[in-house]
Amino acid sequence: MIEATPEHVERALQLAEAAAARWANTPVADRAGCLNRMADLMEDHMPALMGLAVREAGKTLSNAIAEVREAVDFCRYYAAQIVANFDNATHQPLGPVVCISPWNFPLAIFIGEVTASLAAGNPVLAKPAEQTNLIAAYAVRLLHEAGVPRDVLQLLPGRGEIVGAALTSDPRIQGVIFTGSTEVAQIINRTLAKRGEDVVLVAETGGQNAMIVDSSALPEQVVTDVLSSAFDSAGQRCSALRVLYLQSDIADKVIAMIKGAMAELTVGNPAKLSTDVGPVIDAEAQAGLLAHIDKMKQRARWFYQTPLSEQCQQGTFVPPTLFEIDNLSDLTREVFGPVLHVLRFEASQLDKVVAEINSTGYGLTHGIHSRIDETINNIVDKIKVGNVYVNRNIVGAVVGVQPFGGEGKSGTGPKAGGPFYLYRLTRAAWAPKLALQPVAANLSGLSKLAAVAGSMGVSGLNARIDAAGRASPLPIR
Repeated sequence: MIEATPEHVERALQLAEAAAARWANTPVADRAGCLNRMADLMEDHMPALMGLAVREAGKTLSNAIAEVREAVDFCRYYAAQIVANFDNATHQPLGPVVCISPWNFPLAIFIGEVTASLAAGNPVLAKPAEQTNLIAAYAVRLLHEAGVPRDVLQLLPGRGEIVGAALTSDPRIQGVIFTGSTEVAQIINRTLAKRGEDVVLVAETGGQNAMIVDSSALPEQVVTDVLSSAFDSAGQRCSALRVLYLQSDIADKVIAMIKGAMAELTVGNPAKLSTDVGPVIDAEAQAGLLAHIDKMKQRARWFYQTPLSEQCQQGTFVPPTLFEIDNLSDLTREVFGPVLHVLRFEASQLDKVVAEINSTGYGLTHGIHSRIDETINNIVDKIKVGNVYVNRNIVGAVVGVQPFGGEGKSGTGPKAGGPFYLYRLTRAAWAPKLALQPVAANLSGLSKLAAVAGSMGVSGLNARIDAAGRASPLPIR
């Protein structure tokens, strides 16, 4: 793989600017056809794409399958959206867009950013993460085969400080989609601000993601969801669980169960079906994580690590690690790997816990395990994050079902895989069609319930029905 030079960047910008009008005027159905053909091609090339995900990014086989499936979903979802809602006369694109994608989802996020921009009618200059250029190059070849012109989609591999900096500072760029660290997103934001123009920035960044577990939760379900949230993909998901709050009443039992489950994890070669946790992305990431683990061993009440086999002595493996800490303030930034921090809380401290999580400034994902509706509703109302998951793991958002994105230090702009994303990549008004008919049907049921409650004289129920009606977009009476 040859890294792009400043001369390559300049040539790519010239080609993208020249191609912008032609691609903007390409019929919506033709652009959608390219995306649907790309989805078919990725399914046909799934073994090759999985192999690259395993060898280049250290994905386990199950994660590699999910990676390709998510990329396919992005193509079909955005294609369906533009066919149903877009018109070239009213949904004019921005112009050349830079897509800067991460290594932790080197195909899925790369394809999500690129195909969204293409679907909206923008030429794309794609800058993948330095660690995962090969799978990005393979994907770009498939997109060209699917019918996307070569000057409309150009791949520019290289270092961020050279390629990324040159692209984001160029006045010909009208939009930037970025997924990566909060620090780099802030640099890009300042770079765009210096231009003094209305340049679109859609950024999805890190998270200090927490899960709150109260005493009513099912311990077996908690343990299963904690393991997948914290250690799947070697903890290298932006949505991964970093901080687990356990109510003191059940903490000892749940911790013992988590340790037992961690002991059963197999860390090793991701190409083997028996492997649960593969390596972290590179030696630099490994060194940073091991340094954090060494530091926390001195501060934590106790720690537990999954035993590593001899084969893990070669490669960038980090043992899944569990710490119990006293204060969230011990964590000054996101720890991007298989490291989970546990804190205990009393039932009376729930509001304090939520405020403590909010005070970190991150706002990506949050988990709740409880069987008490009032507790769930209280946390949902107060927690400031993009995605909240109740009684399940907090990873694996599905395109079109769980649009994904955060707020605060975790990102800006509409959620990927959701109904608003493409509008941000055009100069059209934000007016996606929202289906209200199912809501109307539900409200009809509320009206009938109110009548029954009134005839039976059920105390307090009518007030709750009225409150539900006031919170609904349509009247119930």
